[in-house]
Amino acid sequence: MSSRVLTSHWRFEAAVEEVADILGDVERLPDWWGDVYLSARIIEPGGEDGLGRKVAFHSRGRLPYTLNWQGTIIKANRPTSWTIRAEGDLLGQGVWTLTQEGGIADVRYVWTVDVGKPVLRLLAPLLWPAFTANHRWAMARGEAGLRQELRRRRRG
Repeated sequence: MSSRVLTSHWRFEAAVEEVADILGDVERLPDWWGDVYLSARIIEPGGEDGLGRKVAFHSRGRLPYTLNWQGTIIKANRPTSWTIRAEGDLLGQGVWTLTQEGGIADVRYVWTVDVGKPVLRLLAPLLWPAFTANHRWAMARGEAGLRQELRRRRRG
């Protein structure tokens, strides 16, 4: 495996509970992060805290391909952290950590990822710079979308 660690950092004027509620409503990801998430469907509900919940994702980036993958919550300490194991066209683990700093929700996402899609896996050693740029683009779309979703929900 040639996994890479990609880190994203977002800050919102919000409570961590608000941000966690939006991120945790995975079936609505295409509504506010639609540049990246084409679909998100819960295939196993998991426990009350989300532990064990499995979601099938169809996603894309700026690069000319789409990915089909599943994310399973393997650790949950909502609303401040949860860990997702990825399988399918993406392989690895994503850790969301939310901390409250006064009126600011500080959000970090650490994505330890490899590609599972066979054709991309063969090219991965050459394409990691493009994959990394693609990830940055996708996460910037998520940050902008979440900011807009916070405003939308506050307006009612």
